[in-house]
Amino acid sequence: MQKFADYIKKIEIESLWSGMKHIVWNLNPKVNILSGVNGVGKSTILNKVVKGLSAGGEFPSHMLKGVRIEVEPADARWIRYDLIRSLDSNLTTVLTDGDSSMRQALTALSGIAGGSLLDIQLYHLQRKYLDYQVNVGNRIIEQLQAGNMDAAQQLSQRKKRFQDMLDELFAETGKRIVRTENEIRFTQIGEQLMPYQLSSGEKQMLIILLTVLVEDNQPYVLFMDEPEVSLHIEWQKRLIDLICELNPHVQIILTTHSPAVVMNGWMESVTEVSDITV
Repeated sequence: MQKFADYIKKIEIESLWSGMKHIVWNLNPKVNILSGVNGVGKSTILNKVVKGLSAGGEFPSHMLKGVRIEVEPADARWIRYDLIRSLDSNLTTVLTDGDSSMRQALTALSGIAGGSLLDIQLYHLQRKYLDYQVNVGNRIIEQLQAGNMDAAQQLSQRKKRFQDMLDELFAETGKRIVRTENEIRFTQIGEQLMPYQLSSGEKQMLIILLTVLVEDNQPYVLFMDEPEVSLHIEWQKRLIDLICELNPHVQIILTTHSPAVVMNGWMESVTEVSDITV
């Protein structure tokens, strides 16, 4: 049986670039923010760790040479994780002949601004969102059949809070999530919108919150590489708090250039790359 880690305790990288810069980073179970000037290695550190994990999150047999992690509990050999980047570009500039899944998604999104990397993420998250709703729905039915009304209601609260968050964040533009649809849709001035029709900043926030939601409150490591790039400054301030509210068991490991991300009491969670370089 797979034993998943609750969180990562330490990241050690023997050489960040060609034998230079040994990294030792002791992590907080909740929030870890990596800061530093451009080119110092923030994204490289995240990429080396994520590339060392198998698609299912298994380690250490799949860890790249020179990268080690310690987890809690120590005997766990799997990690639930995801990586969110800020980069967005048109899909036609990055697709290759081997990108069959991306081509399939692009076909599904045809006619909607040509498709982008953010759209690809949203497309796959929509599928996960449907699975999440089925799983939660089955658990609600089990609780109702057992007469546990309070437990059944509690199971539905996380999805409702996710929907409320989006309504609050998008209120200024008059967008509201459609709560009667299984897939994510929005209304704006009487018109129904697909998530692919949102702005880049709205897509980015939706992707982050949806990624957290569909993990269904399980222990989970969320790597984010400069997630604030497309976000309004007020959203940057709320970002960490919203993630932690949606899943209290998430461990956040992110890079950032923005002071706004740490403004809501997260300054003590900031680590400079120079402070973990030995």
